Amino acid sequence: MATILVVEDEPGIREFLADALEGEGHAVSTAGDVREALALLQGRGFDLLITDLRMPGALDGMDLVRRVRADIPEMEVVVLTAHGTIETAVEATRLGAFDYLQKPLSGPDEIRLVAGRALERRNLLALRAAVRRESSSGLLPLGYGDPAMAPVIRAVEKVAPTNATVLLLGESGTGKEVAARTIHALSPRAEGPLVVVNCAAVSEHLMESEIFGHEKGAFTGATAARRGRMELADGGTLFLDEIGEMKPELQAKLLRVLQDQTFERVGGTRTLTVDVRWIAATNRNLDAMVRAGQFREDLYHRLAVFPIRLPPLRERPSDILPLAEALLARIAAELGRTRLTLDGGAGERIRSARWPGNIRELANALERAAILAETDRILARDIAPSAATAGQDPAPTKLEEIEREAIRAALVSVAGNRRLAAERLGIGERTLYDKLKRYALD
Repeated sequence: MATILVVEDEPGIREFLADALEGEGHAVSTAGDVREALALLQGRGFDLLITDLRMPGALDGMDLVRRVRADIPEMEVVVLTAHGTIETAVEATRLGAFDYLQKPLSGPDEIRLVAGRALERRNLLALRAAVRRESSSGLLPLGYGDPAMAPVIRAVEKVAPTNATVLLLGESGTGKEVAARTIHALSPRAEGPLVVVNCAAVSEHLMESEIFGHEKGAFTGATAARRGRMELADGGTLFLDEIGEMKPELQAKLLRVLQDQTFERVGGTRTLTVDVRWIAATNRNLDAMVRAGQFREDLYHRLAVFPIRLPPLRERPSDILPLAEALLARIAAELGRTRLTLDGGAGERIRSARWPGNIRELANALERAAILAETDRILARDIAPSAATAGQDPAPTKLEEIEREAIRAALVSVAGNRRLAAERLGIGERTLYDKLKRYALD
């Protein structure tokens, strides 16, 4: 969840933007003019500012953009512009705004997509700085001494300085994205962007535009030309997460880009060239998918130039407690707590649990425990039984019951976040939606 400030003088548009973003789980504050926005910015920090450019009063949206970029450079900015003021919007992007949208918007998905991209860039910059700090000390945030992680760390150190395509394999939650970020941070492209595409999170009809971009008028709602993730990653790294969820027709187009680094935007005829380093990740068995005709064999071989398997948490037992302590330190900082520690009982419960959701499940359980704990010392009772896979109800007997219960438990463990639940279950988000509808789960 992110904190977003929406500045718009028209109440209807302001309410529409707030509803669209709150529907994604974000905390949204609104202001009707620049002075009100500046007052809100003084009182709290925001991850993203979305502001109209033309507003009544002595100060307009451009004044707000200039002030924010000077005083709060880490906050991303998206500007809204009416027809006829595109030049002003372009000027705002030169000042550091992430992107601009032309009113009227085609629908809530348009603002959600751009806001998601902006927040993703903010997170990428913060994480890249953190990884850099970690790597500069000679330590990779991948392992804590367990022998099972030694081959992974060696492989990352070997491949990072090269331009080789890397395929990260492993169960959901094993740290594939951390490995991708580490490879990028240790590569000669570290000064360039690291752009992430979650192939399971973007709807099928938007995926091609998301990766390749589109020209104005390419489809309904394409009111302006837009660069895709490939262009944004030029000079850096493109990380294709959950590559096993990509549809066959898009696999063919991706193969061509991997071969010659050229492509066309959706609805365009001009051939574009990019210089990107490719990293892909999946929790699926791509070799089996190739044999079943679900994944192109030629694309698989292009991606699997340098495969790295990340072991599940159960195969690296001596990492569990040090990892839990590191996660707890991060959680304490996020919650504004000075320090959080585990007592002996909590540590033993964490160490002996199965953690089928791996690091992500452990992190979720610790965050919940930190919230439940009555003091800064976490006790065994604060570690939820569902998270530690203990104290379960009698096992269901029918296959449908097993699947329904697994989906329900995954949703409960991530507080209803469907994207995280899909990752934990090892399925695509679209597949999860279908199953929720089938089993009448909400």
